[in-house]
Amino acid sequence: MKKLAIIALFCSIARFSFAQSPVKYEFNQVTTIESVVPGGLGRSRMITSGSNGTELEEIKLENFFSFVGINFENVRFNDKTITNKISKMYEDGWELLNTTSGVYSADKSTGIFITRYLFRRPKGN
Repeated sequence: MKKLAIIALFCSIARFSFAQSPVKYEFNQVTTIESVVPGGLGRSRMITSGSNGTELEEIKLENFFSFVGINFENVRFNDKTITNKISKMYEDGWELLNTTSGVYSADKSTGIFITRYLFRRPKGN
C-alpha cells in the first residue's frame, strides 16, 4: 500500500512537472459591411482592426446593386477581395476562430450585410 501511494505521488508530480503553460493569443478582427442600396449609392467596406485596436485598414468594396439590379460582377469582386484577405491572414499565421453575420434593413429597399471574422494567433509570431 505504501509503495502504491509513493508511485501515485511520483506520477502526480511528474504529470504537473511536464504540463505545458497555456498558449497566449493575440486577436485581429476583419469586418465587412456590404451595402444593399438601389442604384449603387451605398458604401461597402472591409475594415481590419489590429490586435491593439488602434491600427485600422479600410478597403473599399463594391455595392451589390447597380441601377439595373444585382451586379454579379461586384459580388464576384467582393468575394475575391474577402477571400484574398482571409488567405493573407492565414499566410501571416492567423487562424480563423469565429465568424458572425448580421443583416440590417430600415425598410425593404435598403440595408446592409455585416460579417465579422475573428482571427487569432499565438503571441510572438
